Amino acid sequence: MTAFAELALFLVVLTDFAVLATSRLSACIRAIALQGLLLGALPLLVHGTFSVHLLALAIGTAAIKAGVLPTFLRWAIREASVRREVEPLIGYMTSMIFGATALAVAFGIANVLPLRLVKTDLLIPVALVTVMIGLIVLITRTKAVTQVVGYLMLENGIYLFGLTQSERVPFLVEVGVLLDVFVGVFIMGIVVFHINREFDSISAARLTELRD
Repeated sequence: MTAFAELALFLVVLTDFAVLATSRLSACIRAIALQGLLLGALPLLVHGTFSVHLLALAIGTAAIKAGVLPTFLRWAIREASVRREVEPLIGYMTSMIFGATALAVAFGIANVLPLRLVKTDLLIPVALVTVMIGLIVLITRTKAVTQVVGYLMLENGIYLFGLTQSERVPFLVEVGVLLDVFVGVFIMGIVVFHINREFDSISAARLTELRD
């Protein structure tokens, strides 16, 4: 199970960099959907058990992160008639360099943290790099949909941290976190709709011009 868990974590990092490297919003959504599917499998792979709690967490995570939220984002880009992130604040090559730096920092920090509660040592650095790359996407991209993807990556990193305590954290708390994410993306979808209706653009720079 440890080998499969480490493979899944490696693929999570690849999806992080896939979002950084592409300008196509559909590709970003596919990457975040794949990441959600991997996160759904990780509770079982990391702990190597099949308790009712972990199984319910795995199924719920996969359904929401790999199904509901990506479907909602696809609807958003279809309604907004936008396909690419054409004006990022920093270029894609620079973004990849920042991502590689974040990966090195994540492994450096993980080595000094007193967290050895799971069978694989990759969980903490992958969680850290996912949080940092999510912040990079959230800060450096101008399209609202891409920023939602960055927000989801940020939450996915926090979710990975939570897996170190998944057998101790009450199930209702985990469901609450997923609900918060869903509500956040729902609100951003409404914002995307209003930006597109008023300005024929979904650039987040136009948020300050919205009026009731």
